[in-house]
Amino acid sequence: MDLKIYYQKIREKRASIAEPFPVVASHETADGGKTGVLTEVTPELAAKLIVDGVAQMATPEDAAQFRRSQAEAKKAADEARAASQVQVTVMPKELLEQFRKKG
Repeated sequence: MDLKIYYQKIREKRASIAEPFPVVASHETADGGKTGVLTEVTPELAAKLIVDGVAQMATPEDAAQFRRSQAEAKKAADEARAASQVQVTVMPKELLEQFRKKG
C-alpha cells in the first residue's frame, strides 16, 4: 500500500465532510464489527473510517434520528440524576419551631 495515496484519500474525503461532527454507519467487519451501528465522530476519524472501508456516512434521516435518540437518552439520564439528589436545608431549631406553630 502506498501511504502517500492512502493519506491523500483521507485528506480528500475529509475535505468533502462539512459537518463538525458527522454520523457514520458501520459495516460488518471480520473482527466482529456490526453493520449499521451509528456513531458521531470527528470529520478526521469519519474520513479515515470511510477510506478504510469500515464505515459510511449515515443518511441525513438516520443521523437526525440518532441525534434525537441521543438527546432523549441524555435528558433521561439528567432527570434520573436530578431525582437521585437529596436536598437538605439546615435551619436553627428556633426557626423550625416557628414554622411548626404557624402550620
